[in-house]
Amino acid sequence: MKYILIKDVDGLGKAGDLVKAKQGYARNYLLPNNLAIEGTKENIKKWEEEQEELKEQEAENIEEAEKIKEDLESKEFVIKAKAGDGDRLFGSITNMDIADMLEEKGIDIDRKKIELKDPIRALGRFSVNVRLFKGVTAVLKIVVEKED
Repeated sequence: MKYILIKDVDGLGKAGDLVKAKQGYARNYLLPNNLAIEGTKENIKKWEEEQEELKEQEAENIEEAEKIKEDLESKEFVIKAKAGDGDRLFGSITNMDIADMLEEKGIDIDRKKIELKDPIRALGRFSVNVRLFKGVTAVLKIVVEKED
């Protein structure tokens, strides 16, 4: 029998999935715990309409992320930091520092989406990946300059 999951169920699927489950499992576990609803014709039709809406929304989000990507990749971002001899920084620049710098420029990106393998510890030019949406990653050009 088919069921539409309302919540994530380990070993079966995620919320919103249309799954097949044995009748006893559904009757004794899924339905009493409000984890799923029966896959009747009306419910499946409603579920298919919701899936179409989700696909359209995801396409809009990808398009918006592509625009943000183009905007970010066309710019070069400068961070000023205190440095000593040999162009070594006092401290380091982390993904949090990059997120703060972007926020000052009016760009709101979660620091967890900034993929910085190791903190930046020297002056120079660096490329940093930023995950904007599923499959859309921008490459930021960061220039670290010496603070006066």
